[in-house]
Amino acid sequence: MVSALAGLAGMLLLTVATGYFVAQEFAFTVADRAVLEAEAAAGDARARRAVAVMGRLSFMLSGAQLGITVTALVTGLIASPAVAALAGPALAAVGLSSGAAHGIAAGAGFVFATGVQMVGGELAPKNLALARAGGLAKRLAAGTLVYLAVAGPAIRLFDRAAARLLRAVGVEPAEELAAGVTAADLADIIGSSGQAGRLPGDLSGLLMRALTFGDRTVAEVMVPRPDVITVAVTATAEELAGLVAATGHTSFPVWSAGPDDVTGIAGARELAACEDPGMPVGQIMRPALLVPETLPAEAVVARMREAVEEFACVADQYGGLAGIVTFEDIAEDLTGPIADESDPVPAAPAHAADGAWELDAATRISRARQVTGLALPADPGYDTVSGLVLARLGRLPRPGDQIEVDLDPEAGPPGRADIEVTAVRRHVARRVRIRTAAGRPGRRERP
Repeated sequence: MVSALAGLAGMLLLTVATGYFVAQEFAFTVADRAVLEAEAAAGDARARRAVAVMGRLSFMLSGAQLGITVTALVTGLIASPAVAALAGPALAAVGLSSGAAHGIAAGAGFVFATGVQMVGGELAPKNLALARAGGLAKRLAAGTLVYLAVAGPAIRLFDRAAARLLRAVGVEPAEELAAGVTAADLADIIGSSGQAGRLPGDLSGLLMRALTFGDRTVAEVMVPRPDVITVAVTATAEELAGLVAATGHTSFPVWSAGPDDVTGIAGARELAACEDPGMPVGQIMRPALLVPETLPAEAVVARMREAVEEFACVADQYGGLAGIVTFEDIAEDLTGPIADESDPVPAAPAHAADGAWELDAATRISRARQVTGLALPADPGYDTVSGLVLARLGRLPRPGDQIEVDLDPEAGPPGRADIEVTAVRRHVARRVRIRTAAGRPGRRERP
């Protein structure tokens, strides 16, 4: 009887030990390291020890797994005989044979030990660690450091054996866990917060655009060539001054043999230093900063800062002028339109009484989605609603042309939308009218 009770007591102690290692495993994995580092910097010794453990997270997890395995195995070895010794006489007293009584008692001991281990050694410590990860990590840190120092040789032995096994099958083991969250995780958080109303719509849109800014190229943020005003090298400073006054722009690409042959930039800065109104622009212009249209937008910002230049010319794959980009264009891609005194009053999107939206066809797909609430289809082949119309028509548009498109179910509610061309300029759509298709059969103009 005494040995059976001692076995049960040992089983309970080993279950507590298992729970200790399980709590280690989850607490140090889930705890917010940034918070603990801030507490450590403020003088919290326990937080400092917790940060030290988290700096060896992979090694700690190996140690926790070793502790869980050993304590669970030993618990199984002593629990079944102890329970069998206690339950065997009672089962024999009700008329069971000694063999049957021993078998039932051994099975009962196994079930009892497994239940105690699962509840007391695994699930309860895990849930506690998930609920109070930071505080528990600080409480366990000192003991964990001692355990890692004592069991270090055994942990390293098993770690090396596991690493060799992985390398044998072509897998390179990771020394530490990846920290932090990914851009996709942040996008999910921002999107769900915006939908739940915990983030204002404009702030949610700004954060999403900031997250995707690193994926955008200069071709997606530039002013396209049809909207660019250029100046010939033979134009005079007086003519340049008239252009600045008429347009409100402060810089213009300067060309020599043709608009694709950009040789410099001239504008208000050069006019301020020029005293001769008849001087050719070619003699006062500054060198042009040229960037390829495939360059990432953030790399363009770096080049403009390095060159101390707020204006860059974008070259296409054939060496021609694809457009221009300024710091204001890049900022507007993040924040939306930035109005100043030189900007013309834009034709704002209008929500018609019949539920349709009327907007500038040069509006980017991402912006059109925000304005209309319709997840218009995106494609690498176009950036704007005008580009979408061209892609679907397969020819140059005419006023009155209408297409029907499937909405992107990954970017918003599924469905279809009608896009009607209401005005054309320079052979492309200038204004469009967008409405939900409401299940009507689509109409598509043929080339």
